[in-house]
Amino acid sequence: MARYVTSLRTSRSPDDAFAYLADLRNFAEWDPSVSRADLVTGTEPGPDAEFDVSVEVGPRTLTLRYRTEVHDPPRRVRVKAESRLLTSIDTINVTPVGAGCEITYDAVLHLPSGLSLLDSLLERAFRRTGDKAAAGLRRVFDADARP
Repeated sequence: MARYVTSLRTSRSPDDAFAYLADLRNFAEWDPSVSRADLVTGTEPGPDAEFDVSVEVGPRTLTLRYRTEVHDPPRRVRVKAESRLLTSIDTINVTPVGAGCEITYDAVLHLPSGLSLLDSLLERAFRRTGDKAAAGLRRVFDADARP
């Protein structure tokens, strides 16, 4: 299992931050590993929404179907994608702080048991990818990182 957690504070309202992050079509704006994200089920982000997210993995593009598991505006959204190669679970929590909010993004990747020997490699690669995505989030939200 590989995990990446980042937090940041922004002056944007919890409603605005949640709406932006719950719409996975915005991923390509801040995560440089995402080349495309499309809403494929539903008419808007919400409890039944599904998104196809195309991720650049070296020279290949891997498209994952993310299903919204939790949609609790403006506090929490969790999406999950499963393929034969991995399971990805992204949980986003938005907490009001003053006039703005704190965003915590928690992403977990699980490999099937037959590939678990590759966990340490996945973790290192995920850390590099996560650092770039976190920088993109800070840029989009004009925010400061929080430990």
